[in-house]
Amino acid sequence: MAGTRPIPTPLWKAAALSGMASYLDAGLIVAISVNLAIYRDSYDMGVWMAGAISAIVTGCIAVGSLVGGRLADLFGRRRVYNWDIFCFALGAIVITLAPDDITLLIGVLVAGLAAGADLPTSLAVVSDAAPSWARGRLVAFTQVMWMLGIAVAIFLGFVLSTTGMTGARLITGQLAVAALVTWALRSRLKLTDEWDTGEHERNTGDGERDTAQQEADAAPHSTPLKNIWTRAALLPMTATFVFYVTWGLGANTFGQFGTYLLVTVSDASQSLATGINLAFIPIGVLLTLAFVRVADTPWRDRLFHVAAVVQILAFVIASLTAGALVGMLVFFVLYQLSNPFAGEANYKVWSQLTLPADTRGTTQGLTYALSRGVFAVAAFFTPALADHSPSVLLWTITACMTAAAFAGVFIIRVLVPRSAGAVTDRADLRVSST
Repeated sequence: MAGTRPIPTPLWKAAALSGMASYLDAGLIVAISVNLAIYRDSYDMGVWMAGAISAIVTGCIAVGSLVGGRLADLFGRRRVYNWDIFCFALGAIVITLAPDDITLLIGVLVAGLAAGADLPTSLAVVSDAAPSWARGRLVAFTQVMWMLGIAVAIFLGFVLSTTGMTGARLITGQLAVAALVTWALRSRLKLTDEWDTGEHERNTGDGERDTAQQEADAAPHSTPLKNIWTRAALLPMTATFVFYVTWGLGANTFGQFGTYLLVTVSDASQSLATGINLAFIPIGVLLTLAFVRVADTPWRDRLFHVAAVVQILAFVIASLTAGALVGMLVFFVLYQLSNPFAGEANYKVWSQLTLPADTRGTTQGLTYALSRGVFAVAAFFTPALADHSPSVLLWTITACMTAAAFAGVFIIRVLVPRSAGAVTDRADLRVSST
């Protein structure tokens, strides 16, 4: 069975290093969220300034995704893949050492742009290297790294919740260290553009491949922008964008403002708020690992239907209780149970399966960028809206989650079956160990 065939260790290594983009992306967003109340007190911020910081980090990720994905398709995915992670490290260092809110904003600007550029690029790199029978699992594994980024930031936030700015600097400092280590390891990773003909024969039954076409597939090449506006690219790009932007409005709000909302709306202490987030993270990590197991099987899309309903129910409960602490506890349980099977992991896998290979970096960069741009605008207004009416905020998110469920069903029933017979992928590129 394709979904259970063992994957070579070098491919897992490539997936882990690519997944560091998700780790750092999630870690940056959650670190800002966990530290936001501390920054507000230390830098004497108002609600609009707090919203601006969250909006800037999300907006920069959006711009970085747009530019980085396109640059990767134009000048080589490996080149962008290696250097954007180094730029992230520089931004994280500036955030960590920032003496005031202006310096903090500069660091957020640099780190956000670099994190955004790395997201579509790293996914394209691992997707290019993955054989078709393992692509779902390898791409889904990057979501495990995303969950780990959240877990580490929240764990450190809980442990260091009474240490003020010292703790805040340690939380962002670990991101800088992780980025530098990843940069060093990526620089040594060798991706060979050689076809594994044995695997290709087993998967296709065709022992011969035109040499000129083989070399064309393997060689770096730039993709004209006009290729993006074809039906083959535009329809899956639009569908995955609609899913990601509607689902992400809820996920991003709680990713950036989960601790903030628990403190300001649910009247929890900083320690209790970070503790609540931390307590439910292991559930999410374990279930994300479970998603990886089924990512190349029919169960991936079957489980989506159930998880989407549970996810909507979670937000309905939070909305009905207007953010009360008891309602939020129930919300976090249901959300962590459902999110791994009806969230960003699905978007990543669906994008790699349905988007044309030659425009994958650019098109996914566009969906990331447009979505994160919407998230940035929403983040700017979230603290003020939460202060005005938590119920309005929560019911709006519930509506978005419902729309995401319908978009996901469309992708499953229309686009995934269509792409299964239409996509010719660079299936068996090998990753050589170092």
